[in-house]
Amino acid sequence: METTAIFTANNVWMMVCTALVFFMHLGFSFLEIGLTRQKNTINILFKNFFVITVGLLLYAIGGFNLMYPGFEDGAMGIFKFAGWGIASPENGMTTAYADGGYTWWTDFLFQGMFAATAATIVSGAVAERIKLKSFMIFAIIYVGLIYPIVGSWKWGGGFLDAMGFYDFAGSTLVHSVGGWAALVAIYLLGARIGKFDSDGTSRAIPGHNLPLAAAGVLILWLGWFGFNGGSVLSADPALTSLTLVTTCLAAAAGGVASAIFSNFLYKNFDLTMFMNGVLGGLVGITAGADQMGPLDAVIIGIIAGIIIVLGVSLIDKLKLDDPVGAVAVHLICGIWGTLAVGIFGAMAGFDQFLIQLAGVGIVGAFCVITSFLIMLLVKVISGGSIRVEKEEELKGLDISEHGMDAYADFRLNQH
Repeated sequence: METTAIFTANNVWMMVCTALVFFMHLGFSFLEIGLTRQKNTINILFKNFFVITVGLLLYAIGGFNLMYPGFEDGAMGIFKFAGWGIASPENGMTTAYADGGYTWWTDFLFQGMFAATAATIVSGAVAERIKLKSFMIFAIIYVGLIYPIVGSWKWGGGFLDAMGFYDFAGSTLVHSVGGWAALVAIYLLGARIGKFDSDGTSRAIPGHNLPLAAAGVLILWLGWFGFNGGSVLSADPALTSLTLVTTCLAAAAGGVASAIFSNFLYKNFDLTMFMNGVLGGLVGITAGADQMGPLDAVIIGIIAGIIIVLGVSLIDKLKLDDPVGAVAVHLICGIWGTLAVGIFGAMAGFDQFLIQLAGVGIVGAFCVITSFLIMLLVKVISGGSIRVEKEEELKGLDISEHGMDAYADFRLNQH
């Protein structure tokens, strides 16, 4: 009876965490909308709906079994496919499955919510100038194939897991996987019209709704309670509580550090830097949230907050255009968080740092190469270009791609 009660409690907690991770997609939507221009709102919403709906379907069709294929002892642990569909095994609803932490169906749904996040990261970076169909094709291939393959290397028991690489909730396996693709995409797309002057000077293109962006960040922070808290894979009281404490402290430290450092450099209190600092802290702690103490989490968050400010500046200097700061937040802070596992907390040590560094390099190389290949394929399919025409970009993608306006002028309907 006690075992059944614990199993039920674990499973309920995992379902709550699944709901929180799902809620993060609203946060991503709000953040991307708020930091971009009004004329592209519907386009961003459409992409976010597409990512979560198609991502779940792809994960059900084959992604789950590609990510958790059941590598045999002695296998290379690089690629295996366990078959189509998500039919539950005989023990999938009992304590014999997943050490009594959750059921097969909860496992699928929780992991499926993670799967779509990688493409959502790309969505924000390529906002306001990519063809909708081009993004859709890219997202299908990346979420359906690349993300689960990389995930299988660690979480599916593959070769990264065998070599001792550690990534608790996805600083590399989720955030950097999306960040590398975002970097490749914005490089191939080019900057938005008006982002850089003829001499290369960067010009700010303000978002149209910072309150909405702020709501998005706070929703994402809330969702991280499920993102990291659920990665405990049970309702273990001590480990779950520690994970949520380190997650929140890193987020707080990242936001404060980013705001202060940005003010030191630019002599203003930039809200967008503050918000991205919070997200950078969250991404930074994600790889080792269960391994760190409170002080470790604060230090990791502070460094992530400083990295955000420097990362955004670096992207501008490289003449790359990232409207929402996705590369700085998810890629650069994802790398930092992964390396931090070897510097702080229970797994700290030079050997572990080298393992973490090797993992970052392997995943980075694979994601960059595959992203380039996928984008080249998409370019051919899209008629030679993945970018909308100049007139369409100036008009806004809401009108040119959807024939709709996100904010209808109701005064026109008044009599």
